[in-house]
Amino acid sequence: MKMHFCIPVSQQRPDALGGRYVLYSVYLDGFLFCKVRYSQLHRWDEQLRRVFGNCLPPFPPKYYLAMTTAMAEERRDQLERYLQNVTADPRVTRSDVFTEFLTLVQLHTLNISTQNVELAVFLPDGRSVKVEGLTSDTAERVLEVMAHKLGLHPELVGYFGLFLIRYFPEGKLSVVKKLADFELPYTSLQNSEMENCKIGLRKWYLDPALDSMLMDCRAAGDLLYMQAVQDIEIEWMKPTQAQREELKALQNKENQTKFLELSQEVRHYGYVQLDPCTCNHPEPGCGAQLSIGNNEISCCLTLPNGQTQDIAFQMSRVKCWQVTFLGTLLDAHGPQRTLNQNLELRFQYSEDSCQQWFVIYTKQAFFLSSCLKKMISEKMAKLTEESPEMPKDYFNFLRKGKMKKSEGDYVWGTVMEEGL
Repeated sequence: MKMHFCIPVSQQRPDALGGRYVLYSVYLDGFLFCKVRYSQLHRWDEQLRRVFGNCLPPFPPKYYLAMTTAMAEERRDQLERYLQNVTADPRVTRSDVFTEFLTLVQLHTLNISTQNVELAVFLPDGRSVKVEGLTSDTAERVLEVMAHKLGLHPELVGYFGLFLIRYFPEGKLSVVKKLADFELPYTSLQNSEMENCKIGLRKWYLDPALDSMLMDCRAAGDLLYMQAVQDIEIEWMKPTQAQREELKALQNKENQTKFLELSQEVRHYGYVQLDPCTCNHPEPGCGAQLSIGNNEISCCLTLPNGQTQDIAFQMSRVKCWQVTFLGTLLDAHGPQRTLNQNLELRFQYSEDSCQQWFVIYTKQAFFLSSCLKKMISEKMAKLTEESPEMPKDYFNFLRKGKMKKSEGDYVWGTVMEEGL
């Protein structure tokens, strides 16, 4: 599946010979990932082609004459689509030539050298595990070290992930983003302008049935238990009063197995909850509390008159979705660490032979999109297991990005997932 790469900003910079070059700000999941020149990406593409041949997407051609404004905009758009398409091939993203280049540009963007560092990774119970390594260690590498420290079986590492999480004094938390395997946790922390952000370890699957794959591993069971306890404390899970009392009794007895068995019966077990946001359903300006998991988007809506309404959108009826950036980048020459997070995610929903677009206004639109993709990928894996003859391209993911410019600012258009 393609990743949420975009290049909303490009800037002209003077070079050492008195000329000028264009520096592209590459964003991943709405946050600055790196800044690169066309020549750097071109050399990277040449290296990738020596390994993977012509199966790679086309790379934007060189211009031998001065570029017009229209040509510069076309190149920016082409580079954006190239990054989106080249990351759709898992063979490429797992290769050394892919990871090594992205590691270097992440470090170079923040002017960070490769050196020894101690990184704190937080568990769901609030404890932190110190990981000694390098500033250039990827999230995949840090996760492997964490798994070894915790005694997690290597085959189960893929069920967990590292997240950039914002913690609040009252005990609440907000998942900012899931770190991609090739992201550097150290630079992600340095690059985040949000207060109280930490690297956290959480399970990364949204189908509760997958718990059964992990329960034979003591370390995995401990992590599931810690997260279930945390999800109750931060009110992501919605136990009844009777369930809450029984869960508390099992927690006091330290009976993790029975605790998890009962937790699976609790509403929104294993779901990810987003920060409060707004939506256009059933009328514009409604407040919304979204929980995503178990192949649905569960919404608790607050109507303008104060009444509440619960509604669940089944993923099997979601035909496509798109993320749109609605704000502007005002500080065009500043650090640009994050986009103005004025985002919306809209999805097309089919019910009773009718199709309708629902719009959700949330700063976590990219993370929401990642969760939707995760549920789709889990469904694909299950269908493939049940029907080995199913074509691998049964689900075709496409992403289109478009950047619109207005005088003095930049407005990013749309990132789309369609053809589900």
